[in-house]
Amino acid sequence: MTELFPLATSVDEQRRGASVAVLPIGSFEQHGAHLPLATDTIIAATLARELAAVHPVLHLPPITISCSHEHAAWAGTVSISARTLHAVVTDVAASLRASGVERLVLVNGHGGNYVLSNVVQEAAGALALFPGVADWQAAHTAAGLRTSLDDDMHAGELETSILLHAHPHLVRPGHETADHVTDREHLLTLGLRAYTESGVVGRPSLASAAKGHVVLDTLVQRFAGVLELFGG
Repeated sequence: MTELFPLATSVDEQRRGASVAVLPIGSFEQHGAHLPLATDTIIAATLARELAAVHPVLHLPPITISCSHEHAAWAGTVSISARTLHAVVTDVAASLRASGVERLVLVNGHGGNYVLSNVVQEAAGALALFPGVADWQAAHTAAGLRTSLDDDMHAGELETSILLHAHPHLVRPGHETADHVTDREHLLTLGLRAYTESGVVGRPSLASAAKGHVVLDTLVQRFAGVLELFGG
């Protein structure tokens, strides 16, 4: 999986002279029986890699543990506090500014990292959060995903499709029969286990590598709009 980590040298980055950095942020939490605990990190790091291949950005290594408290009932899930994630991201942004990189895009792969919106809000134009809801919806529509974003919350059609495309060896058998759709009205209070025994919320049976390919391509194209916000 070394391809998910930036392998450029300091000389490479000096020549690139990027003014914008991308920081993938994932999680380490259950994703049912068919996807690895590191799924969100793998997706965020894969997207960051694709962005860096097309756009002149500084590609940073991922933050691999974040705010997964709603998944604590499943073995293997590990979390840090929102306060800690806030501190880490703001420290990274400050370090980048000290080295001359003024803008940072948080490439978020985990929906539970609510605090990232506040980090961006507080940065007064120096940070951005990507993909946003509109970006995911555009990718969803372009790829022809059949499950709505709300219903396809976790280890469903979207995430399974991305991994089937980018890292098919990581998708284990069983996603074909793992569908589970449910409301999650009190998710933050009760945790996800109150709504699913398997940890899946969505329809992974509908996933395909072709859909995953279109999702990633669409997100890479839409990233140009983020760079335009920064004057790129």
